[in-house]
Amino acid sequence: MTYARPDALVSTAWLADHLEAPDIRIVDGSFYLPAQKRNPRAEYESQHIPGAVFFDIDEIADTSSSLPHMLPSPEKFSARVRKLGLGDGNKIVVYDTTPMTGAARVWWMFRAMGHKDVAILDGGLPKWMAEGRPVTDDPPLPRNRHFTARLDNTLVRSLEDVKELIETKREQIVDARAAARFRGEAPEPRAGLRGGHMPGALNLPYSDLIDPKAGTMLPGEQIAARIAASGVDPARKVTASCGSGVTACVVALGLYLIGAPHAAVYDGSWTEWGGRDDTPIVTGA
Repeated sequence: MTYARPDALVSTAWLADHLEAPDIRIVDGSFYLPAQKRNPRAEYESQHIPGAVFFDIDEIADTSSSLPHMLPSPEKFSARVRKLGLGDGNKIVVYDTTPMTGAARVWWMFRAMGHKDVAILDGGLPKWMAEGRPVTDDPPLPRNRHFTARLDNTLVRSLEDVKELIETKREQIVDARAAARFRGEAPEPRAGLRGGHMPGALNLPYSDLIDPKAGTMLPGEQIAARIAASGVDPARKVTASCGSGVTACVVALGLYLIGAPHAAVYDGSWTEWGGRDDTPIVTGA
């Protein structure tokens, strides 16, 4: 099975052929957890795809929130991306170094802000460099562009939304964390969080949708099989959750690629849910 919606991915060969296209904008969306002790901006400054700008998930965020990298207001989002030279009418191609995780978050953010012409470089910077394609440390000189941000509320879920979904089961809750964290058997990487998962949630680790050797998304038929094996019904709407709203976007991407209803993301994810004492939690499979 090929992808039902192939527009969400571009290949390294495609991007190499379109590096100079006037309507293409390239974005480095690399992201790391604090425990990884890596600096994505410094790595970007040392080497990036020619013309790429750096999208800082932790800064293009609601920095007034105690939760990490929460979706900012449409006004802040548009102000920041305008300065990066990203505007209406651009096809935005996002990559990262992980690959797929930070890029998927940026892909979802643009879609949540109403910009649908956005795709992910399949395999990210590792695949690009493994093929001997060009990188540079030259800083880009973006020109301000007009960007219209309109929040698409169908793609975002809050704490109260998830509490209501647990009661009504109107949408499936799908947790993208590793199985041991979902079951409450492994500690959370952020201190102070309880272990386990939301009542009724299904577990689909985001890494199950990625080829571990190539760092690319699995073919469509394999994504569909992994989703089915997790118990998720691809015909029904999903709200995806994870540790802090990043890898949940990989699950949203996988569902998008196979033609499922556009998934929402619980932005606070387990950092919010597991960090409170008034939210229901269960452990085990």
